[in-house]
Amino acid sequence: MKASPTALGIFAIASLQSLASALTIAEINGNKYISPYAGQTVTNVTGLLIAKGPNGVFIRSTTPDKDIATSEAIYVFDRNVGANLTVGDIISLDANVLEYRSNTAYLYLTELSTPKNVQVLSSGNKVKALVIGKDTVDPPNVQYSSLDGGDIYNVPNGVANISEVNPVLQPKKFGLDFWESLSGELVTVRKPSVIKQPNNYGDTWVVGDWKATGKNKQGGITMTDKDSNPEAIVIGSPLDGTKNPNTSKMGDELEEITGVVQHAFGFYSILPLTAVTVKKPSKGAAAQKPTSLESKGQCKAITLGSYNVENLSPSSAHLPLVAGHIVTYLKSPDFLFLQEVQDNSGPTNNDGITSANLTLSALAASIKAAGGPAYEFAEVAPSTPNLDGGQPGGNIRPAYLYNPAIISLYKPNQGQGDDATSVVKGSGKNASPSLSFNPGRIEPANPAWTASRKPVVGAWLAKGATKPFYTVNVHFGSKGGGSSLHGDRRPPINGGVADRIAQANVTATFISQILKEDPKAAVISAGDFNEFSFVQPMKTFAQISKMKDLDEVANIKPTERYTYAFDMNAQALDHMFVSPSLAASSKSGFEHIHVNTWGSYSEMVSDHDPSVALFDLCG
Repeated sequence: MKASPTALGIFAIASLQSLASALTIAEINGNKYISPYAGQTVTNVTGLLIAKGPNGVFIRSTTPDKDIATSEAIYVFDRNVGANLTVGDIISLDANVLEYRSNTAYLYLTELSTPKNVQVLSSGNKVKALVIGKDTVDPPNVQYSSLDGGDIYNVPNGVANISEVNPVLQPKKFGLDFWESLSGELVTVRKPSVIKQPNNYGDTWVVGDWKATGKNKQGGITMTDKDSNPEAIVIGSPLDGTKNPNTSKMGDELEEITGVVQHAFGFYSILPLTAVTVKKPSKGAAAQKPTSLESKGQCKAITLGSYNVENLSPSSAHLPLVAGHIVTYLKSPDFLFLQEVQDNSGPTNNDGITSANLTLSALAASIKAAGGPAYEFAEVAPSTPNLDGGQPGGNIRPAYLYNPAIISLYKPNQGQGDDATSVVKGSGKNASPSLSFNPGRIEPANPAWTASRKPVVGAWLAKGATKPFYTVNVHFGSKGGGSSLHGDRRPPINGGVADRIAQANVTATFISQILKEDPKAAVISAGDFNEFSFVQPMKTFAQISKMKDLDEVANIKPTERYTYAFDMNAQALDHMFVSPSLAASSKSGFEHIHVNTWGSYSEMVSDHDPSVALFDLCG
């Protein structure tokens, strides 16, 4: 709920207002996003008071029409208007029609402001909520808006604004249209289930008993190509001042929810009459079993893990918990791709420190103390602080841990932050290519990496192998600057997408050089790509590199391909790609370990899930 009707934008009330009398609420709302009476004064508006909030009341028309595109309810904004009113009153009032939003990226909320001549016509009238999917059509479960061109990740993004086009609502077809057609309405969600941990304020994404796509085994909903689940809705702050729990988790079943639909803080939400209650908790992270993939300690069966360890430094409280995950759930892989490894001083800024040798040593020691092997590490520290993005002073970077009893560097030659490694043709018949710097960074001076992590490449030899394998550890640019899937810009802004396309091009081109020298080379690229497999940067990466998505190779069910949970969606930002020779191997295996996305907020060790793969790397 907002505090005051500011930021009126193009719908600021004109000094000379026109009058529109005796309109129904449906007529005021209209069948589009913007009211046809925006900026005007309306008189003798009659409605049944269906809910009260701290800053206003919600009223429903007493003379509904038959058009499902026109909401029969509206929010009356005034802190004092509800003082002498009771739910069940039928009232009439005069007011200004206002289109409000607190941020230009948000959709407008149609409301009545500055109510006058408020009269109670009758009291004690029955108030009944509309049951979503019974008294309404089912929420659409694929498309968000007619302005998205069938895909919310179309490139270019942000080519239209809903507020400017003001399309006619099609609530049977588009998710945003559906929720807009219920704006201000009192609704009930039957059999709600939690699809993601709530935020710190208790805002909780749910789906009800309507048809939902993308359901995964744990009870969340996973985004897939061209389907990012518009049927989900967030349960916001309760109208009675209570607080939703912030301890719920993916798969929890909730008691029935009744509240009003409103657009606030960039999303359509239901503001419940009172706090939500967990009816049946899921097992959460306790349901996640350790990986079933087992190393044999030599090249015929090598395990590789990948884990974004979320701003890990020597002083991080979650460092021993990360170590515990690696030992218990990943079963101490022979080799680990890590992302978001901070330097030795963590987020301390302007101290000139960029090395992460103490961070990686501390993690290795904690793993050994937890029962794991004595890992060694490899990294390339940035030469200049604060050029790789992330938390200021942290200098995050990709890095490796490896078990030296099983894995060793192939022709090691430590690169420095400004050194660009290159592929060196092997000398002699059937000789494998090597790297000029091993480990080394890919084109660190390339503008594609401005304020972003540079990939770290390595060439390695597994115990018993005759040929090396190659790794490319990535952490592409963030999605910062993106817009809400429920926002005004359509398709929504996919923050940093142009940077990631450029980064995908540079990285894939380097990989293609390895495969040009040895088409049968075993190459694994893993890490936090900050993008979904079906969006342009990843398409560019796969097309140029000829690498194969291991989710596809291992036939992971699309709904189980996720390593992250954000807003309504379980999603995969972290991937592992393999060269054609590995993709053809019958011994390949791959698993996502959902030890973080399944847990409650307090149980999360990182905001990403780790993954584990099994390969034959004998060459």
